[in-house]
Amino acid sequence: MRRLFFVILFYLFSQVNSLTNERDIRLNQLFNELKANNSKVAFIVEQEIWTLWSTHPTDEKLTAKLEEGSQFLRDQNYIKAKDVFTEVINLDQNWAEAWNKRATVLYLLGNFEESQKDIDKVLKLESRHFGALAGEGLVNIQLKNYEKAISSYEKALKIYPSMKSPGLMIQKIKKMIQKDSI
Repeated sequence: MRRLFFVILFYLFSQVNSLTNERDIRLNQLFNELKANNSKVAFIVEQEIWTLWSTHPTDEKLTAKLEEGSQFLRDQNYIKAKDVFTEVINLDQNWAEAWNKRATVLYLLGNFEESQKDIDKVLKLESRHFGALAGEGLVNIQLKNYEKAISSYEKALKIYPSMKSPGLMIQKIKKMIQKDSI
């Protein structure tokens, strides 16, 4: 009986591992496609990346929970959204998108330092997260860390060259720096 338990456990682990590997392979393909100079193609690829990021690799209930928090976010019920995203993080601390969603809420609540901590976690888990990098730019504008904001946007552009906001924000920040130095 004990041997059967271990065989079943091994089988389940290998299935989860296989799904995770397939997801990682698909993300790698998408990030390669994202570098295309065709902004229409890049937008479609971006949407597919967001779908993968927002879908938990192994747990449909966590995907549903993240969507619940996202609905609170869309409804501007930021406290409820933060609570739901925190619950998801507590259930799986290795899901980058849960951290990213909470970072967004913390930013909207004006908790910029806490938002940056969550962004750091996102980027540790998924260094190509262009959304978190753009969010990091916004956080650092609020913290008046303009050079770090520019660096974040430059990193986002390397990952997603046709993303519009980083180029615009870099220009805006450079004007802010110039204005502050006068």
